[in-house]
Amino acid sequence: MTTGVDVAIAAVPLLLAGVLLVGFLWPATRAMPLAWVAAIGVGYFAWNMPVNWLAGASAVGVMTAIEILWIVFGALVLLYTLMEAGAFDRINRGFATVSDDRRVQIVLIAFFMATFIEGAAGFGTPAAVVAPLLLGLGFPALAAVVAAIIGHIIAVTYGAVGTPIVVGIQSPMESVDFTRTAIEGGGMTVREFSVEVAAWAATYHALVGFVMPLFAVGMVVYFFGDPDERSLAPAWEVAPLCLVAGISFAVPYWVSAWFLTAEFPALIGSMVGGAIVLSILRAGYLLPDEDWEFPERDRWEDHWVGSIEPGQSNGSNGGAESRGGVSPEAEAADITDVDEEMSLLKAWSPYVLLVVLLVVTRAVGPISDFINRSAFVINWNDILGTTLSGSVAWMNVPGFWLLVSAVLAIPIFGMSGQEVGDAWREAARKIVSPFIALVFVIAMVQVMLQSGAHPSAPEVGSMIVLLAQTTADLLGVAYPAFASLIGALGAAMAGSNTVSNITFGAFQFEAATQLGLPRTIIVGAQAVGGAIGNLVAIHNLVAALATVGLLGQEGRVMRLNLIPLLYYATGVGLLCLLFSYVLFTGVF
Repeated sequence: MTTGVDVAIAAVPLLLAGVLLVGFLWPATRAMPLAWVAAIGVGYFAWNMPVNWLAGASAVGVMTAIEILWIVFGALVLLYTLMEAGAFDRINRGFATVSDDRRVQIVLIAFFMATFIEGAAGFGTPAAVVAPLLLGLGFPALAAVVAAIIGHIIAVTYGAVGTPIVVGIQSPMESVDFTRTAIEGGGMTVREFSVEVAAWAATYHALVGFVMPLFAVGMVVYFFGDPDERSLAPAWEVAPLCLVAGISFAVPYWVSAWFLTAEFPALIGSMVGGAIVLSILRAGYLLPDEDWEFPERDRWEDHWVGSIEPGQSNGSNGGAESRGGVSPEAEAADITDVDEEMSLLKAWSPYVLLVVLLVVTRAVGPISDFINRSAFVINWNDILGTTLSGSVAWMNVPGFWLLVSAVLAIPIFGMSGQEVGDAWREAARKIVSPFIALVFVIAMVQVMLQSGAHPSAPEVGSMIVLLAQTTADLLGVAYPAFASLIGALGAAMAGSNTVSNITFGAFQFEAATQLGLPRTIIVGAQAVGGAIGNLVAIHNLVAALATVGLLGQEGRVMRLNLIPLLYYATGVGLLCLLFSYVLFTGVF
């Protein structure tokens, strides 16, 4: 019989992680090893897990972390390759010189550029890259961070070429008996289930998130406009542009999620939507009659700017050079001088190649079968005498094709050995902290997930199953309204949609099963929640604020970002209730 003590003990690893990450503001590199130790202790003393099962579950977590990091490393290598080659400056120039209006720049850079970078690299990269770009154009540092974080949220579920779905949902579901058996009993593979989850997540995002360009503009003009007269009127003036931008992104994004794979929605949405909106603006449509500008510099609040003045760059965005204390107009002119002969098609070409490579390797049967052969998959079965197994499909996951695209970019841009070396070294440097954090957080989750799989496991099932059952009992029929908030909690603690999905994906699946709710719809809400939690994830805020010289303002950004978070969570919660009980009750 389950008791409150059992539930409290099962929650210890998660509670400890939450207290250390959020309460004491520890970095994940320090907090997650302790949370893993706590999971080991609970597993051994309360769940009777033998030592080989504890080690085996941790090994599965390490293999999953390696697969994630393989993707992240490839994504960072490609991104920094474009930065070293000057292609990234050319892409940014294509956006930044369309209009001097700050609202238009938010739509093009904080929305389209940020969502593209999220789809290509993920893991906190968009805000850390886009915020310095906006600062260099003359935005107050705080406004740059707020706009960049809000602008990319709709894309986070598909960050780093679909990692939160491919690795965050699919891999854990395959590794746990109760989820894998239930999914296969429903007539689909775990991969097909994860694709369905991605499609439902895109449906939530498209219906709720298409207004995010307007939301980002509204937040900036209201909180960083004339301090004596706060007003949303300047946002309403560009509402048609913002809504066209949101819809131009959301439609190809949604179509990609439903009819291609989970790897492409953010990339295709940003590339197609951005091309449409740029074409409209260059034709002279939807541009505001008068440019909107921030108040004079001497009227800015002290907390708007830190150690780097607007118009400067701190060089932390992957090789961008410092441009000095110049005006926004001079900055824009400076950008237009960078690699003037490079065409936009050439600048974008490595990412176009990436999309082609991923489509071909997934859609063409013989090629897909070839790269999934055992010779290209690292397998470890019956780990340490348990029934657990793990694998790393090193050629099939996007990381391999990201690196191929980066290598192909070298002759495209005529890069020197020094430039190539700098790009790879910067990517390697950036991967160290995620490696430590991911290894321990996923090992912790695997111990919690597998705690009910060994022969001497208690009748209550695994720690995750027990927590899910308890939560389902407490929330009852209202559970769908809170599913995305559970995902948001995971991301707020760990700073990662992928980690949130790994931690709570099976939890949400089990809760939906207990309540008789459509599991793809509930887990889809989890995937969306993992995205919106990044609005207030302390690690993401610190990383973004550091790039604009504004460390110490995490609490202020968090309070501002609670506004879009509450909007998003409420909208998704209402849709989840409607989908679960009225419109799609027969969905698996």
